[in-house]
Amino acid sequence: MELAQVRLLVTDFAACYRFYTHVLGLKPQSGAVNGPYEKFSPAVGSAGIALQDRGMMAEILGELGDTATGHRSLVVLRVDDLDAYCAQITERGATLLHGPAPMTDRMRVAHLKDPEGNLVELQQWLLLRS
Repeated sequence: MELAQVRLLVTDFAACYRFYTHVLGLKPQSGAVNGPYEKFSPAVGSAGIALQDRGMMAEILGELGDTATGHRSLVVLRVDDLDAYCAQITERGATLLHGPAPMTDRMRVAHLKDPEGNLVELQQWLLLRS
């Protein structure tokens, strides 16, 4: 089994697209600014994040509502220098909810939300597991 991607179901596709490209700096696969689908890749690693219009999935499954309530996802991105990355993204419009701060003796984290309220955790690994 191989993880292909994490897909977030969103209602304001364009706002989320801008967040993942312009604020977090991920690379879009096709440039579909208005959706209904786009995959984003980090500079390093093979896993990606994808956005899909929530209404489109509601039609396919016939069971999802138009809006999500509560936290339904957590996107985790690993960075080399958490402080520098947080400084860069706050300059580009991100609002940090927490951190940068230690989470364990092995990592530091910061948290923010995308325009749909999905939680994003930024991790800097201090010690790798042996």
